[in-house]
Amino acid sequence: MPRLIISTVGTSLLTNQISQRRDPKDWSSRLQEMANKTQDEIHKYHQDVKDIIQQLKQRAEKILYDGTTLEIRDASAELNGIYGIYEEDLEKGKEDIHWLIATDTAQGQTTAEIVKKFLVRRGIINTQIYPETGSGFSIATTSNFSEGMAQMIPWIKDLINGYQESYPNNKLKVVFNLVGGFKAIQGYMNTMGMFYADEIVYIFEGGNQLIKIPRLPVNINLTEVEPYKVQLAIMNVGEILTSWEEAKKVPEDWRIVVEPEMTLSTWGQLIWQQCKDVFLAEDKPLKFPKIEYQSTFLDDYRSKPNHEKIVLQENLARVACLLNNHQDGISAVKQDGIFRLRRYAGKHKDIDHFDLPKDRRVSCLAKDGQLYLLHYGEHNYVNDKYS
Repeated sequence: MPRLIISTVGTSLLTNQISQRRDPKDWSSRLQEMANKTQDEIHKYHQDVKDIIQQLKQRAEKILYDGTTLEIRDASAELNGIYGIYEEDLEKGKEDIHWLIATDTAQGQTTAEIVKKFLVRRGIINTQIYPETGSGFSIATTSNFSEGMAQMIPWIKDLINGYQESYPNNKLKVVFNLVGGFKAIQGYMNTMGMFYADEIVYIFEGGNQLIKIPRLPVNINLTEVEPYKVQLAIMNVGEILTSWEEAKKVPEDWRIVVEPEMTLSTWGQLIWQQCKDVFLAEDKPLKFPKIEYQSTFLDDYRSKPNHEKIVLQENLARVACLLNNHQDGISAVKQDGIFRLRRYAGKHKDIDHFDLPKDRRVSCLAKDGQLYLLHYGEHNYVNDKYS
């Protein structure tokens, strides 16, 4: 069975190449000081660290290309896990898909590129790195880390679903290789693995013995989530003001509060990603604040397939977030680059409309800070109602 292997990547492949006897004593401290600097920052402002990374990169590549299997496994925690998965025969992995999870830092990206280049040269050509350079993902601050993990959760879910759909009968084994990487990232990936991985692998520190943890029977109790589905839907697409009393009802460990706003915690994200499709595809749309549904809109909504209902409601959650977060929420929806709330011309100049992705449109009445939704569908369908 083909495998999708997601590996966390740290920087020990580089730091392990420092010789305490031969190299300058400040190399380790300089790398530690610059651990969360991006490649661009290092290249522009820290030439000495750029040179250190380059020398350590060359040493690491020499070990990977000239060393024995044991030396390679000792040098790279990430490859140690991958060798363990393949029982030291990388030929078994040529049909597999690999994603390397690295921080958006000079050291993190360099390490990931070394591992990727090695795997590709060994025939495992379907190897990629997440996230892209410029994402800002790092463990430098709580906000950087939390934002990066919040983006990673839906990305992993969509990634796995996309690959599984492309294989007959979903015959794709998902493996989380958590041998390498930073402990903070490993901890969250371990939790995600309970939901998304068929197997999580570790290795005892200092050895090569692979530990395999099978998928755990983790299920979300929908009845416990249902009372908070509106708040979770909104916080999933944006930060909401803590002054919104309904948001305060969400369990504390499902949300992160950074006054004056709050958003979903990593645990809240995982919970919502597991059950959002159920709630967003119901026969009736969620009762978002400052949004009212007219019977004509509800007729249009009910006629749509579930996947379209889900996309529509995710966008309505974004509209509700704008309405709720701004004193003049209607103006905020007008100024939004996607929605662009605006009036029809001619005899229906009292009717507004806003755009949605995939050539969809909603007509509405804007009154007293609220939106009263009238119709939903393709542009031409909605426009014909007012031609």
